[in-house]
Amino acid sequence: MAPDTASEMEAYEQLQFYTLAHGSPDFLHQHVVDAWAAQPADASPKPIGITFALVGLYLHLEKGFTGRQVQRAHMALARQKRAWPSFALPADRGSVTAVEVMATEAGPERDRAIDRWCAAVWAAYVGSHRPVAELLKIHGFE
Repeated sequence: MAPDTASEMEAYEQLQFYTLAHGSPDFLHQHVVDAWAAQPADASPKPIGITFALVGLYLHLEKGFTGRQVQRAHMALARQKRAWPSFALPADRGSVTAVEVMATEAGPERDRAIDRWCAAVWAAYVGSHRPVAELLKIHGFE
């Protein structure tokens, strides 16, 4: 389900505040940004946006990167001038939404909900898993 309602946007904004104030050195905020960028994506944004969102989800969920490590990977990739690939946008973008994450109790429970959200969005993009891994391998992240 692609978040497109005002309540989803409000929940996303609240999650941004929550993660920016979190204080964890893991920088959970990056995972929220990546899940949000991938879940409601449409064909109009530049390919770099969805590419970086999927890269972030892959590195976090498949390689165990913290948000800070994902952020550094994004910065390293951004220094490389290239045409970014386009990824197919699945009809279903994951069953967990920002509203559901915000409905959980702040603290460890909400932090786990952020990971569940990331996992649901990443699972929805199953057709992009191999191309994302190959892209990262080409750029020295494997």
